[in-house]
Amino acid sequence: MLLSLAQWLQTLTPEFGYFRVFQYLTFRAVMAAMTALLIGLIAGPFVIRRLISLKIGQPIREYAMQTHLSKSGTPTMGGVLVLLAIGISTLLWFDLSNRFVWIVLIVTLGFGAIGWADDWRKVVHKDPEGMRSREKYFWQSVIGLLAALYLVFSISESSNLRVLELFFSWVQSGFDVNLPPKAGLQLPFFKEVSYPLGVFGFVLLTYLVIVGSSNAVNLTDGLDGLAIMPVVMVGSALGVFAYVTGSAVYSKYLFFPHIPGAGELLIFCSAMAGAGLAFLWFNTHPAQVFMGDVGALALGAALGTIAVIVRQEIVLAIMGGIFVVEAMSVMLQVAYFKYTRMRYGEGRRLFRMAPLHHHFEKSGWKETQVVVRFWIITMLLCLIGLSTLKLR
Repeated sequence: MLLSLAQWLQTLTPEFGYFRVFQYLTFRAVMAAMTALLIGLIAGPFVIRRLISLKIGQPIREYAMQTHLSKSGTPTMGGVLVLLAIGISTLLWFDLSNRFVWIVLIVTLGFGAIGWADDWRKVVHKDPEGMRSREKYFWQSVIGLLAALYLVFSISESSNLRVLELFFSWVQSGFDVNLPPKAGLQLPFFKEVSYPLGVFGFVLLTYLVIVGSSNAVNLTDGLDGLAIMPVVMVGSALGVFAYVTGSAVYSKYLFFPHIPGAGELLIFCSAMAGAGLAFLWFNTHPAQVFMGDVGALALGAALGTIAVIVRQEIVLAIMGGIFVVEAMSVMLQVAYFKYTRMRYGEGRRLFRMAPLHHHFEKSGWKETQVVVRFWIITMLLCLIGLSTLKLR
């Protein structure tokens, strides 16, 4: 929005030439981060007071950690603050004609709406389980598949009209369209190596990345500040990949696929980092507010969508290793419990408690120890992911 305003002012008179600074992506990225940070810090106390007045308190499940019972009643759905800061900041500073930022915003708000419905049932209807898994996965799948169908053709095309034409050509040809190499699965640490996926393969991978990362972040969000800081770090690293991928010069030099328009995602990533840090101000132990599903599902889906656009799905799995391990711990726990119940007549547990952060709490780690150590691991994983920029 401000970019369009600056361009309009420049056309009026040469005296407004200094507005050319708005053309620089890096300048707008810094301003987006600062804007989101300030919005979050200023609006945070009001949002928390409003949540308290509405009696939107976090319900604690009966089988939860005993040390967490004291957190019952802490305001939840604080992810609204994060989404508000991201949305306003992004709309102010990004190029409104950029299709990639719009699709990320739509996916983020769509998953946020699912999380909102889930949280609302928990706090208003007093149902600790919230939205049932089947219903939640259905709506996640709808949004994920629609985003995947759009992205599979928009990666190689620069206009929505061409995307629509390519979609109809794909349908008329009997679902047989060859995608360019940059739409394949990019392998890190290798120069110009990509695995061809085809349309169906791309759609399936995109769906799994978006829905999978959304639920993985949601499962990680179980301790004060545990999920939001890794989201900030991984999102910031993905912003670097977006900047490189969107630049014809840097992408050629670093052997990355050039995707025109992807660089503008740096604005969204910066806004997400600023909003996340503002939320951490209130979410650090002991938390004044919890993110809730409205924030965790939305931020996870945003990370997945950005990773797909910049063709770094594998790198996302590396940098977001904490999210991956947390999700895997739940799946392994459930699978092992069902297997042992079928084999021995009683279910057994692989971990003391899942997700994994609860296992370490049960093992004697303090909550702050788990959180900070997971942050350190995420920082290391992000550095490994960023090393793939040059080690190819």
